Amino acid sequence: MNLENHVHAHQKQVVNRLARVEGHVRAVKQMVADGRDCPEVLLQIAAIQKAIDNTAKLILKDHLEHCLVHAVNEGGHEDFLEKLQEALDRYIR
Repeated sequence: MNLENHVHAHQKQVVNRLARVEGHVRAVKQMVADGRDCPEVLLQIAAIQKAIDNTAKLILKDHLEHCLVHAVNEGGHEDFLEKLQEALDRYIR
């Protein structure tokens, strides 16, 4: 099962979210360089983490809606589940 170049329903949303996160990280980096208060910086880092987590949820939703269906139809669901478990184990530590 090779899905390396496939497009998901939420791909544009994921790319847009990651672009916003990227900008947010740059802004927080500047906050640190400017000597802003630690609690203020930590609050912004928490917002970045939340944004990353929400992006990951969207990627997982796409994966389950698209790749799982494909894997079941192609008979590769065991490999799919193994790779999903490995990815989740690395993400949720």
